[in-house]
Amino acid sequence: MEIILLLIYAGICWLIFFKFKLLPWNFVSQIIVFTLPIFGLTALILYLNVVAPSSSDVRVINYVVQVTPRVTGRVIEVPIEPNRPIKKGQVLFRIDPLPFQQKLGELQAKLPEFSAKLDSASAYQRELDEQLRAARSTREALNAKLALALRREGQTRDLSTTGAGTKFDYEQAQTDVRSLRADLAQTTANVAQVQQKLSARNKQGELSEVAQARAAVEQLKAQIAYAKWELDQTVFYAPADGTVVNLQLREGSFAAQLPLVPVMSFVENEQMVLAMFSQNELRNIRPGDEAEIALKAFPNRIIKTTVDSIVWSSGTGQLPLSGTVPQTGTNPIPPGRFAVRLRPSGRDEKAFLPMGAQGVGAVYTQHGAIVHIIRKVILRVGTKIDMLVLKLH
Repeated sequence: MEIILLLIYAGICWLIFFKFKLLPWNFVSQIIVFTLPIFGLTALILYLNVVAPSSSDVRVINYVVQVTPRVTGRVIEVPIEPNRPIKKGQVLFRIDPLPFQQKLGELQAKLPEFSAKLDSASAYQRELDEQLRAARSTREALNAKLALALRREGQTRDLSTTGAGTKFDYEQAQTDVRSLRADLAQTTANVAQVQQKLSARNKQGELSEVAQARAAVEQLKAQIAYAKWELDQTVFYAPADGTVVNLQLREGSFAAQLPLVPVMSFVENEQMVLAMFSQNELRNIRPGDEAEIALKAFPNRIIKTTVDSIVWSSGTGQLPLSGTVPQTGTNPIPPGRFAVRLRPSGRDEKAFLPMGAQGVGAVYTQHGAIVHIIRKVILRVGTKIDMLVLKLH
């Protein structure tokens, strides 16, 4: 663009000084003619960098999911192909489910046995509760009979003393009292024995045997649920729309549940375009501003975008985690740049942008709209030059 402006300026000077000779071509005019474009272009470029800043570092970044199996086993199926579109929920690979099915079957087979133990313990607790209620009822009845027998004993004693009653009746009343006291002592002992068996209750009112059986059943159910989850994890599905670029997984391979050893890398279709700018170029950039990018992968093509946001963070603002005081060192801190996130818009909203593509771009702020055309021309001239492949072989 600068060359075009210089050529236009040279043509105007030729018309003024040589073609029509409107002004004399002397020393003063020569100084003015040669210095004017230098100062003019310098001021124009400096102003352009403020109202329409450009970036020589534009990158297309995709989200990448490191696919790691959640269970360990032998791969029996890989129904996808590399570099082919994959829909969300599509099967990526399957692990042999037989060992997990067997484990689940063994655990489910134990459930009736553990449930029977819980039922038996619960029935034993209910039996003890019934025994305690029966023993208490018997004790209350014996207390009432003993009280009546004691009154009869007193009555027969008084009658036998006055001669109104026989001594046999008095002795029979004494025997009844002793018998009832023995029965009451036995019943009281039974109540104490049952209460002792029921004393080992927890806060929920359950016996230790019942609590242990119930805990064993709940633990078994948790193991069954985990075994079902492991069986479900033998099939791994695509987390989003995307592709698998470097597919090395094959049937018969052993997939291990190791976080640092993924079996494949899944590249999602969702991506973002980042343009790196110096810190003093961001003063006028706002979300929603018009922007354009030119990728080297698509020579002679301008992609329309819109400013989504500015990533207000840089690695130069982070200190390493350490227990020591950071040293300033002798090397200067590198100048930190900030990323501006761009979103394709208009006709290019659904455009295909290859992951890792690089190029240049510019943001057209709300200021100096009259000179934005210069930045647009510069950007278009640059992308036309990208059509040249400068190689000697």
